[in-house]
Formats: sequence, C-alpha cells, structure tokens
Amino acid sequence: MTFVPLTAGDVAAAVRGQIVSGGISAPIGRISIDSRGVAPGDFFVAIRGERFDGHHFVAAALAAGAGGALLDNVAGGGSLPPDAVIVRSADTTAGLQDLARHVRRASQARVVAITGSAGKTTTKEACAELLSTRHQVFRNKGNLNNHIGLPLSLLELRAGADVAVVELGMNHAGEIRTLVGIAEPEVRVWTNVGDAHIGFFASVDAIADAKAEILEGASGGDVLIANADDPRIMSRAQHFAGRTVTFGVHSGADVQASQVRMRGLDGFSASVRTPAGALQLDTSLLGTGNLSNVLAATAVAVTFDVPLDAIAARVSALRPARRRGELLRLPGGVTLIDDSYNSSPSALKRSLAVVAAATGSARKVAVLGEMLELGEYGALLHRECGQAAKDAGLDCLYVVGGAAAGELADAARKAGMPAGSIVVVSNREEALTELLKRVRPGDLVLVKGSRGIGLDVVVDRLKAEFA
Repeated sequence: MTFVPLTAGDVAAAVRGQIVSGGISAPIGRISIDSRGVAPGDFFVAIRGERFDGHHFVAAALAAGAGGALLDNVAGGGSLPPDAVIVRSADTTAGLQDLARHVRRASQARVVAITGSAGKTTTKEACAELLSTRHQVFRNKGNLNNHIGLPLSLLELRAGADVAVVELGMNHAGEIRTLVGIAEPEVRVWTNVGDAHIGFFASVDAIADAKAEILEGASGGDVLIANADDPRIMSRAQHFAGRTVTFGVHSGADVQASQVRMRGLDGFSASVRTPAGALQLDTSLLGTGNLSNVLAATAVAVTFDVPLDAIAARVSALRPARRRGELLRLPGGVTLIDDSYNSSPSALKRSLAVVAAATGSARKVAVLGEMLELGEYGALLHRECGQAAKDAGLDCLYVVGGAAAGELADAARKAGMPAGSIVVVSNREEALTELLKRVRPGDLVLVKGSRGIGLDVVVDRLKAEFA
C-alpha cells in the first residue's frame, strides 16, 4: 500500500502545465470538480462541459475554502486570492485524466478494469468483495465510469490501496480506449456483448469492436478475464497480448460452472472448477446474468490467489447493488424485484426469465419502461421483449413510454397475452395510478426500464404503499 501526496509541482508536471500562483511545494488536497461540495483545502479542477463551465465557479470554490484550482489557458485572470495555488494547462479535462494516471502509477496499486454491455457494476462489486478477503481494495463509487468519473475515482488511490476495481463505461467507439489509457489495468474483465446503446452503432458486432478496445495497450504480463460463452468476445480475445483466463458454463473454460441449479427468487448454486481446484458456489443473486457475473469475479479472485474457501464464503454473502435486481419482500405482502436502474433488451429478457422461473406468488406483474438508445433497432427489439414478456407467464403487464413501448405491448398481445392484462401509459405517474389500482398482497412485481424513464419512482411508491 502506497500513499500518494501531491504538491503544486506534481500537478503542474502531470498536466504539463504551469504554476501561475502559489509555491511549487504547496500541498494539494482532495481533488474536486464541483464547487458546491468543496471543503477547505480541496483543489478545484475547472472542467468545461456541455452544460456548465467550471471556470465560472472558481471564485466560489476558492471562497468556500479551496486551496487552489486548475484552469485552462483560455480562462481569464480575474481577481483570485493571492495565496491560492493556481495551475494552468491547455485542457483541464485532459489534465484531470493525466493527474489520475500519475496517481494511479505512483500508488503502485494493481488495477482491475471491467467492461461489458450489462452487469459491470454487479461484477465490480463482486470482484471487490472477493479480493477484499486478502487485499486493501478500492472500488469506484456508483457508476463513475466515464472520462470524468474514472479519473476522479483513480485519484482516490492517494489514500492507499493494494488493488483498485473500476468499471469502464461507453456508448461510443473510442471511449474505452481513452479509459484504458488512463487506468492502465493489469487485469481486464470483459463480461459480455449485448444490445445496450445499439442506437449509436451499426450492429452488435460494432459494439463488440468498441468493447474490444479494452484489449489495447496490454503487456505480456497483463491478464484478460473473458467470457467463454460469448463468441464475439472469444473471437477478439485471441488478439490479446497477455494471458487470457476464461469463465463460463461451456466446457473448456478455465473457470467453469456445472450442475447449475437456478432456484428462482432464492438465487442459484453451481459446482465450479478452477485452475486452483473445485468449489461450490451458492448465492442469493438472481438469474443467469448474475451467474456469469459471479464466475467472472471468481476468475479474478483466483488470479489474485484468493483461497477457494474464502471465495465461496464471500459469494454466499453477496447482495445486489441498489436497484440492480434487488429482491424486496415488502411487509405489505408484495414481492418486488427492483431492477429500475437501467434496461436493455438482453438484460430485460434475463430479468423476465427470473420471473418466469419464480414460484409461490399469487400473480406475476411487470412494469417495463421503454428502452432508450436503440435507434433503428428499437421497434424490433421491443417486439422481441414483448414475446419474452408473454413467455414469462405474466398476469399483468404495464408498459411505460412512447411508440417503442407500444411495440412491446402489441407483441405481447399478438403472442397470446390477453389484451385486458396489458396497460400502456406514457409516463411513470400514469403507470403508478394504474398499478396501484390492481397490485395486491401476494403479487410478484418486476420493475425495469431505462434510466431516462425514471421507474425508480414507481419502486419507491410501491415500497411506501406496502410498508
């Protein structure tokens, strides 16, 4: 574990900038890009974004106690406190990334970077939990996984950690390449390729090519944890410069699950063979998607020489991240699957499969929000999910959104679901009004939709109604 102090000189060197105010040895406190949350001693980085320009808030940040700021060369001089540490660089966003890379290297922590179309956060949390049995682990908070969030996360390595586990997000080609260049991971995890954000790409293969940027810049000592069950991953993984460790249920995977027993709302169990030996995994996480996520985390843990008994014990204690497949048994008798954080067609089908396998509920209800960023594929993919909704044995289906949501509802009806069991509404408020008329104790309710539809509000209202 290495703690990483910073001085004004360190910042100027890392961002290839100049100190224009303050001493070269002046200490640099916590890095912040939000003037509203600045604490005394923080160092404010003025980011120029699409909606806000941090340079407009430099004075406010310094007045709140910030000890200095990183500005770009375009920013005016203004009236700044003479004792403030001011560093200028050509581009403050690039400067933030460069500073994060400097801290990442100085920390000497090993970095595990995770990408995939679905399950990144769950895999990240599982990896961090398993690795923490032997290491001091840092994990990025929430979904701070883009060109701003990742650098802010890596800067937390100043506090010292042996291992950092971070996720890399993207919705356009080139973004993973940038993030890999910042994080410089020794271990790269590629969980899956799906149809999330396909509206920004020509095909799922194009998504796979963009995700494959995680393979770039590797050395012979780096490790790729790859999903053996995903042919798009495996066809691209052969170009990885380092060592590849595979996971999956297919024969030949290095970390292979067999005798898988899906227990509906009670999770799943599996026998798992690894290069370090065999173990039995048992978890309350739901569905086949989480089986893959747990196997990926197990492969990472084995790579870090975590004992098998420690892996099994920690897997048994795993719980889903908030709003990502949380199973909530409400006091009022409703069982709720809160998967409201986000949605994509492939992820929705997996969630519906969980509902299909569930037993013991009076009725099965789904509140499904329109899936965004699907472009020209939207209608077709929503129709496929309508068929999946019918196959899940739903008693009631509430579909929220615009024309694409209507396609899902029409497909469910044409597949044989009674029209009277399907309710189509344009927004979450209407969904709540209709849902509260019908939902009753004993029901199993799945809530899932794209973040822009905001179905977390539906979940919170149900929790309050059936508390």
